[in-house]
Amino acid sequence: MIHKHLAYYGQHLKQDIPAGIVVFLVALPLCLGVALASGAPMFSGLIAGLVGGLLVSWLSGSQLSVSGPAAGLTVIVFNAIDQLGSFPAFLLSLVIAGLLQMTLGYLKAGVIGAYFPTSVIKGMLAAIGLILIIKQLPHAVGYHAGFEGDESYMNETAGESFREVMALLHSISPGPTAITAGALLILIFWETAWIKKISWLRMIPGPLIAVAWGIIYNTLALKFAPAWAVAGEHLVKFPVTTSSEQFFNLLAFPDFSALTNPKVYSAAFTLAIIASLETLLSLEAVDKLDPLKRTAPTNRELKAQGFANMVCGFLGGIPITAVIVRSSANINAGAQTRVASFVHGVFLLLSAVFFANQLNLIPLACLAAILLQTGYKLAKPKYFVDFYKQGWSQLIPFVVTIVAILVTDLLEGIVIGMAVGLFFVIRANYHASITMKTDKNHYTISLNKDVSFLNKALLREFLDQVEENSSVTIDATRATFIDHDIVEALEDFLDAAEDDNIKVNVIDVKGKQAIKKHQPITI
Repeated sequence: MIHKHLAYYGQHLKQDIPAGIVVFLVALPLCLGVALASGAPMFSGLIAGLVGGLLVSWLSGSQLSVSGPAAGLTVIVFNAIDQLGSFPAFLLSLVIAGLLQMTLGYLKAGVIGAYFPTSVIKGMLAAIGLILIIKQLPHAVGYHAGFEGDESYMNETAGESFREVMALLHSISPGPTAITAGALLILIFWETAWIKKISWLRMIPGPLIAVAWGIIYNTLALKFAPAWAVAGEHLVKFPVTTSSEQFFNLLAFPDFSALTNPKVYSAAFTLAIIASLETLLSLEAVDKLDPLKRTAPTNRELKAQGFANMVCGFLGGIPITAVIVRSSANINAGAQTRVASFVHGVFLLLSAVFFANQLNLIPLACLAAILLQTGYKLAKPKYFVDFYKQGWSQLIPFVVTIVAILVTDLLEGIVIGMAVGLFFVIRANYHASITMKTDKNHYTISLNKDVSFLNKALLREFLDQVEENSSVTIDATRATFIDHDIVEALEDFLDAAEDDNIKVNVIDVKGKQAIKKHQPITI
């Protein structure tokens, strides 16, 4: 069996190794950028990327999915670190979150993603996109004064955060702003049809070109135009090591003394739910993109992600999920098996050990530009138009979720969005389960699908419209379930119908005490 697997992976190495290198080039700036947006050490982003590449590649049941630090978790991580007061305390909550994810996997909760309305999920991602944009604007224009301390967006009102953003207009630095503008133009240009037509250019990731632009710009500016250069505090600060001992000393460990802090468990629960959702949604998307149409087992994925997040917590990494951007790059680069994801992890390790000095040449503005584009992709105006076209039942939960997350926090916002989404589901079911048609002096009341106590008020409303000296047919041939409360309401109507000279014909009301199946009743 082992030889069979080795032979299978071996025959695809010529596709998987180049694909893995492409994913590495996409992942490196994203690992650093997500760590930056999360308010965590840069090294923690690399740790998360390493765990995703070296570990999840083999634990997961997916051949093409790539795992790593996700933009969708930045808000939670930033706020958790801020509320818990230290990064080690946050790492403890990550260990617990990983344990919860593994438990969900063993409880076969892999179907959980199917119970969240698309409008709420996309609303959550759009809100995260908007928050990413707001949080990265300071780095994009080189504004640092006081903002790092105030960047915990979700602990303040939306108005206060927008006022912070407006303050940036008075503190713009030319160097970072030029780098951001250039990087954004590169990222936009790199997604045009012209680039996609040229195969060798298509293989070079846009984020890598954006990072290269920032390094080249700043190197030339330092030499020829120092006033337009980027100051040291606006560059990546990645720890440089000269030995394996120094490298391992950089690892951070969870603070188990925080076990008595209830906020640790609140953060862990939020991380576990959102990370699991993002993973399951990404996995579903990857399965659709897979040319071979392989289907990854969701419960195994939750176990793999949970174990990996526990490892991240123990080693000082930020949380990971299956991520669609890197997975899409993997598929587009021609990957065939999990080896490609593993190769990307190997190259991340080599870059962390041997190229730390080069990483420290990267301006934060480059990473901010990449995250600004990511935020835009999550909150495209097109999504608002699409939901508007789908009707109010889709648009309102989408918008409410976004607004609720912006003014409260991620978990509360999702709960509010779910409540609104559930209201529209109940409302649609409320009207669809019972319908009434009128033909002169005859009424037909149809019971459709499941008719529960929630439809009792609507049934009574229809029955009250039946006039004296008329006839009514109550048709339940299309109903699969009828609640006792509905049967009771019908019996009450039958008792009163004779006094109003109403002729009633009941057809196929199932399950019922006084009213028997297929027994027409005429009064």
